[in-house]
Amino acid sequence: MSDCFSLAFGVGTQNSAGNWLEVFYPQPLLHPDSRLVQVVAEQLGYSEGNHALPLKATQCETLGKALEQAGFAEAGAVVRQLSGSTRPLVATILATDEAPASTPEAYLKLHLLSHRLVKPHGVVLAGIFPLLPNVAWTNQGAIDIAELPQRQLAARLGGETIIVHSVDKFPSMTDYVVPSGIRIADTARVRLGAYVGEGTTVMHEGFINFNAGTAGTSMVEGRISAGVFVGKGSDLGGGCSTMGTLSGGGNIVISVGEGCLIGANAGIGIPLGDRCTVEAGLYITAGIKVALLDDADNIVEIVKARDLANQTDLLFRRNSQTGAIECKTNKTAIQLNEMLHAHN
Repeated sequence: MSDCFSLAFGVGTQNSAGNWLEVFYPQPLLHPDSRLVQVVAEQLGYSEGNHALPLKATQCETLGKALEQAGFAEAGAVVRQLSGSTRPLVATILATDEAPASTPEAYLKLHLLSHRLVKPHGVVLAGIFPLLPNVAWTNQGAIDIAELPQRQLAARLGGETIIVHSVDKFPSMTDYVVPSGIRIADTARVRLGAYVGEGTTVMHEGFINFNAGTAGTSMVEGRISAGVFVGKGSDLGGGCSTMGTLSGGGNIVISVGEGCLIGANAGIGIPLGDRCTVEAGLYITAGIKVALLDDADNIVEIVKARDLANQTDLLFRRNSQTGAIECKTNKTAIQLNEMLHAHN
């Protein structure tokens, strides 16, 4: 059996028509041992390609034993646990990293991100939205929106209440995985598919979208939009924003380098290099005009902010007297010009 990109065994929820609403994978594997994949293939009749194979509870005991006998005790124990399930089960095998073709495949890729097995932009997520049904996330799990009224009525008649926490395509990350070494004040504000690095604190108003996150040791009090990755030691002040590719950033991949500070209510529409600061309340979009200052506060050139993308050691501020947006650095005028025109 050739190399396999990912494999996982999951338990999930289907609606009355048998369509998947969500899948929980307790132990997703990235680049699993080919011998493990071979055992799974023999037991489940898998040959090749990317597939979400229906898994019966009665198959789990046999498959689990076969995995344990082949030397994969941990994977075998997980599968044997699934043998007691009364919920739908699935074995999802991704031979290659391609655009997901089913809900179980989409959920596996989101799990890989939140388990820190891949980083944002490290897995193909093209076409994921149609594969994630919009469902009601409740205290009784995921419920098909069309089936929610009847479920609510049945619950009331039985003396219970269904509490709807959200109606969305994405569930809360912590309902599926809680990475080590993190703090999240309001777990509803971190979606499954977020990559939350060790040492990260997400305060009550902080938000992390899917395919986005932090490398670690960051204080997040603002918004990390889809596709944005924040380097270690960088802080996002209260109410600040990063422009993701889903919210107007186009094809520009927004990122934040290490040791950066985005002030309260500020925002960025360009990628920042290391050790950059954006003054509180200042939103830097790619096309905005910026007066570039040298170490003596002399204007070197007026540029568009996109020309400063990924440059290090920059301070973006607004002149309190003129209202002009300025970029200050400790570089000399000559160094600045060389940096600015290096791409020419």
